[in-house]
Amino acid sequence: MGNEFAGRIVVVSGGSRGIGRGIASAFAAEGASVVLAASSRANLDAAAAAIAATGARRPDVCAADLRTEEGCAAVHALVAERHGRCDILVNSAGATKAGAFLELPDAIWQDGFALKFFGCVRLCRLFWPMLTRAKGHVVNIIGGAARTPDPEFLVGGSVNAAMWNFSKGLSGLGKRDGVNVNAILPGMTETERIEQLFSQRAQASGRSVDDVRRQLIEKDGLARLGRPEDVSALALFLCSERARHIQGTAIAVDGGATSGLY
Repeated sequence: MGNEFAGRIVVVSGGSRGIGRGIASAFAAEGASVVLAASSRANLDAAAAAIAATGARRPDVCAADLRTEEGCAAVHALVAERHGRCDILVNSAGATKAGAFLELPDAIWQDGFALKFFGCVRLCRLFWPMLTRAKGHVVNIIGGAARTPDPEFLVGGSVNAAMWNFSKGLSGLGKRDGVNVNAILPGMTETERIEQLFSQRAQASGRSVDDVRRQLIEKDGLARLGRPEDVSALALFLCSERARHIQGTAIAVDGGATSGLY
């Protein structure tokens, strides 16, 4: 365990599972004081206990509905009360649904934007004064669908594209205020989330889950699916002083699955 981020306060939304939890674990291993925010107290407590079991400082947790203004405000209030500062904000909350377009009602679209997009926007707005004082960092975990439209993932693609546009625009404000804002676009990553997406795609297409998994991996020519640690390694770098000149970028961590130039 290192100490590159000793004394830093790192807030991770969606930090109880998957990529968010992997990122939180990586920062904790480098000496940071981490605050995990998600909706499930049970999942948060499990994540905090697992991180503490590695010898790192046990994270603070905040169980809140990040789809709402009140939930985001609760996270900010906890951080303000316990730490009085925020050096790094990682927005990793949000799990949009895949499926056939004609079978996706308005509620699915609204829920997708409510958590992943508006949760990110609100947390950035709330924590921006702290981040400005700290000359801190924002890392938004978005997804490869921001660049690669998919007829069976229209909600996720739309939300991810909006998040990337927001992140790029916010980086302009970051240049003025001394806050680095960047985004990571993970590809298919071995988490509970990817198994849900495979199942949703299988239902939409009438194929088996195993067929969906195999065909997606073969289509992209991947050697393997990603792992949370692939993403967390980049998040650590982007929030280090070595990356201070990297601003307003979106970096894919997808094994080369994205075929376009951008």
